[in-house]
Amino acid sequence: MNKQQLLFVIDSLDCAGAEKSLVTLLSLLNYSKYSVDLVLFAHGKVLEELVPKEVNIIKPLEYTRFANLKINDAIVYSFKNRNIKNLIARAKYSYRIRRGKYSNAQKARIFWESVANVFEENPKHYDVAISYAQGIPTFYVADKVIAKKKYAWVNVSYRLNRMDKEFQKRFYDQFDKIVAVSDSTKEIFLETFPEFLNRMEVIFDINNPDLILNMAQMGSNYEDEFKGIRILTIGRLAHQKGYDVALDACKKLKERGINFRWYALGKGPLQQELEKYIRENELTEHFILLGVKANPYPYIKNADIYVQTSRFEGFGLAIAEARMLNVPIVSTRFDAVYTQMIHEKNGLVVNMNGEEVSNAILTLITDNTLRSSIIQYLEKEKKGNIEEIQRFYQLIG
Repeated sequence: MNKQQLLFVIDSLDCAGAEKSLVTLLSLLNYSKYSVDLVLFAHGKVLEELVPKEVNIIKPLEYTRFANLKINDAIVYSFKNRNIKNLIARAKYSYRIRRGKYSNAQKARIFWESVANVFEENPKHYDVAISYAQGIPTFYVADKVIAKKKYAWVNVSYRLNRMDKEFQKRFYDQFDKIVAVSDSTKEIFLETFPEFLNRMEVIFDINNPDLILNMAQMGSNYEDEFKGIRILTIGRLAHQKGYDVALDACKKLKERGINFRWYALGKGPLQQELEKYIRENELTEHFILLGVKANPYPYIKNADIYVQTSRFEGFGLAIAEARMLNVPIVSTRFDAVYTQMIHEKNGLVVNMNGEEVSNAILTLITDNTLRSSIIQYLEKEKKGNIEEIQRFYQLIG
């Protein structure tokens, strides 16, 4: 029997929600039926080691390799090979991106407008091609891949301005289905693109409890021998994740004399700004940036409280992981939060400000009855959703 040829495309396999969801999906696929290629625009990230050996990670694309060269090396390479198209594209993008502050959608548009003409087309013909994130993966699958069916994943709740809506519409027009990772993500996407209603599907980010429970027993976790309350947040150090709210809540907890440490797993563009705030507000012993860990699960398992201060999420995979490890949760009220959270059952859901977040954390610290009730509920509630793989199989035929 000929195997079905699948292509997945994602920005990278850094340690984040969509990336972990893809790795989990790949770990569940039946490789007797599917031959799988994977395109990445950044290589060498922490989750690549978890990709099943059956998956063919395609070597870095020519422009990806060129963009990683130091600028002097890029100039020498271009003239030595008598090909300056890549150099012109790189310079064009660099010039445009430095002219202002842009959203992720705007950055993706500027990148593709600048470099699309130098990206080589994928030479293979696929049965199914999947962009597993919005932005550049979606543009690439639409423009550079030949496939019988094309599916676009939307895994973040985001709204577009008129220019980005018009730009992205011509790419989504080329997809057979558009897959949202939650009902709220679908609703928000349709606010921008109501014309795609009949092409929309919902397939939740897949999380496998057995994998997470096993990984929670492996590797290192907190090494500071702290004996107080451990609070954990996981997420890119970016505006979306609401670290300003977390730091304000941290400051208020310190002022109340609580014996705690708040740890954050992630990296991102706000790191220096957050470090400055931590220093200036004397929070160095209370809010600790741990960077990225390939295996965050021992940290989740050994936390007393998990806190998510996001402004928006497509699904909230880290919340699902904390639930699977029976850690009480405090979350802000972002669009998709009630896909998972039941207030005062598996955690507390509050408004997006430091006062309410700190009050909720304090409640979980001081109200032993409520805390015990939440943990008991977490221990009994359904774990994971690997049955979503069946919906994936139905989608691709």
